[in-house]
Amino acid sequence: MTEYKGVMIYSEVTEGKLAAISTELKGCGRKLADDLGQELSAVLVGSGISGLAQEVIAFGADKVYIVDDPLLKDYQTDSYVQVMEKVIKQVMPQIFLLGQTSIGRDLAPRLAFRLNTAASMDCLELAIDPDSKLMLRTKPVYGGNAQAVFTCESYPQIATVRVKVMSPLERDTSRQGEVITIEAGLDPSMIKTKVLEKVKAEVEGIKLEDAEVIVSGGRGLGSAEGFKELEELAKVLKGAVGSSRPPCDNGWVPEALHIGLTGKVVAPDLYIAVAISGASQHLAGCSGSKNIIAINKDPEANIFKEARFGVVGDYRKVIPAFTDKVKELLAG
Repeated sequence: MTEYKGVMIYSEVTEGKLAAISTELKGCGRKLADDLGQELSAVLVGSGISGLAQEVIAFGADKVYIVDDPLLKDYQTDSYVQVMEKVIKQVMPQIFLLGQTSIGRDLAPRLAFRLNTAASMDCLELAIDPDSKLMLRTKPVYGGNAQAVFTCESYPQIATVRVKVMSPLERDTSRQGEVITIEAGLDPSMIKTKVLEKVKAEVEGIKLEDAEVIVSGGRGLGSAEGFKELEELAKVLKGAVGSSRPPCDNGWVPEALHIGLTGKVVAPDLYIAVAISGASQHLAGCSGSKNIIAINKDPEANIFKEARFGVVGDYRKVIPAFTDKVKELLAG
């Protein structure tokens, strides 16, 4: 086991740019590497992505491994698992981190199986045990009602990290690092699927995953009309509108706005929960928010236990007054 060394980050690329989770991972990866007294490396996989190497170094990596191949233009399970297995067996990192994204959720467990190790999914915090030097992985359990700390004695130690729970390092363009190219060595016959078409979902305004402010509505809004007032507040705050599951099931808002255990997981700076009771399934999707404000006419609603600030009242009176006050403050 002593031959495994260092921390490696899977640097996800979205539309030719580093995904936000990639810079966030380098922040926590840098701390883990420093605590171990080892190097932080990153791996870039794709087609035409070599130019991003210096950007990866600027955000904290000491080494960047690049696998650039036309067959890797689109993420496909068969090709990416094959390539990443090869990279990890060659570099042998002690710790390998990915984002809790659609790619990370698909890639991490498959790699863990192939490498005869374990993967901890959707971690909220990572640290190094000072005695064993194993990675401590804190993650939600029981639908987000509790948090547990896990360790694994097999290597590499693999974990995915929830988006926006880690802070990226400041970008430093003066940093120097080593860039190493690894040949993909892919056999096209091993790739069993083909991407025929990509259809982008039309999103107006800020995407939920990228929003620093989210105004979210629940069953208590009563109808689709209630979301119009939330949209106005979100616009004033330059945020996005979200929803618990019932409004989506009732057809009041698109499924794409669903936040929760079976929906999207968000971690904005400010999360305003309007007429949301606070069921554990919903909280699993927003508990990583830095500040939660709850507005509910039921003083016993569970959401108040999670909120930093709470308002007991009818949203029909609270939201318009709150929106007007925000506009007044911004104008002043």
